Amino acid sequence: MSDNQFLPDNDRATSIQLSAEEAARIQAQFFAQVYGWMAAGLALTGGVSLFAASSPALMEFVFGTRFVFFGLIIAELVIVGFLSARAFQWSLGQVQAAFVGYALLNGVTLSIIFLAYTADSIASTFFTTALMFGVMSAFGYFTKSDLSGWGKLLSMALIGLVIAMVVNMFLESSELNLITSFIGVVLFTALAAYDTQKLKQIAFIGVVEGEETSNKASILGALTLYLDFINLFLFLLRFFGRRR
Repeated sequence: MSDNQFLPDNDRATSIQLSAEEAARIQAQFFAQVYGWMAAGLALTGGVSLFAASSPALMEFVFGTRFVFFGLIIAELVIVGFLSARAFQWSLGQVQAAFVGYALLNGVTLSIIFLAYTADSIASTFFTTALMFGVMSAFGYFTKSDLSGWGKLLSMALIGLVIAMVVNMFLESSELNLITSFIGVVLFTALAAYDTQKLKQIAFIGVVEGEETSNKASILGALTLYLDFINLFLFLLRFFGRRR
């Protein structure tokens, strides 16, 4: 998601002046919505993953053939793509439904980790992820430093990471797997801070565009942080997860 998707036009934005107290209040309210939706998404994903993992019939249906599994992955990518590009043209109900639908589908596909790792190691990795994400998101929120310069570097690192992971699907190199896992942890830890600070700027969109637009932006912000959290969790699981 780019900043331009969220930010109102400059002429309207510059006509509004806020005190420091008003700005802080608006940002706090916006982030309460963002973190609320993010937490709801994670809860839905976790609950569906546990349910799916406890159902042998469902696991066989999803992972028994590549067609179903990759079909779900493609469906997730389509939802994220349309949600990021069309959210402000959709109704608020449609945006909410798309976010919930994505979280549910992701729960089904992520249930595969229960086949590969022990439940205890999954739980401990989740709490480690929550701690790391919380610290970095708080840093992004409260720091006075401008993190916008991280954007291009993080984007290039993400592209490089995806390419390396695709290549390793064919090489099956344990060394490259370790390197990509380390890069993934560093990358999504940094993104937690970067995206949080970016959302602080987006928080004022409601002042210009209205409450409904602000609500849509908060869901898109929640999706961004949700994806940072999930990816950080999956890369940490490669280090701390105990295989069955």
